[in-house]
Amino acid sequence: MSDIIYLFGPNLDRLGTRDPAVYGSATLADLGVGCIDAARGHGLSAEVLQSNREADLVEAVHAAVKRNRAIVINPGALTHYSYSLADALAIFSGPKIEVHLSNVFAREPWRHVSVVAPVVDGTIVGLGALGLTLATEAVAALLEGN
Repeated sequence: MSDIIYLFGPNLDRLGTRDPAVYGSATLADLGVGCIDAARGHGLSAEVLQSNREADLVEAVHAAVKRNRAIVINPGALTHYSYSLADALAIFSGPKIEVHLSNVFAREPWRHVSVVAPVVDGTIVGLGALGLTLATEAVAALLEGN
């Protein structure tokens, strides 16, 4: 069990080599270490999970209901069409923050729609790894009731 679970969706395992001009040069492993360190900085424990499979992420959210106090999620392309992931997130009662490394609103029009945005507490876009740090700060504040 941990306080925060950081979930990363399809193709995010390719960070560091996938279009660094858009996603930056940090790898998923780099981001994971940053997430865990950011959580520790707030006295919180954390775990990181990435999957290219929608069902794995839905199951992780289901498990989080009993295992975690908060979710930070970058659903990748699932952001735009995964109603099953949105439904799973809606069940989770703790703080939930959606994060995207790139500014999805400055990209292709199909990326402008998030089906998970209505069921999370906030969305952070376009700030790269800093967005994950800011999401951790938001989660810490929400967990404290601020």
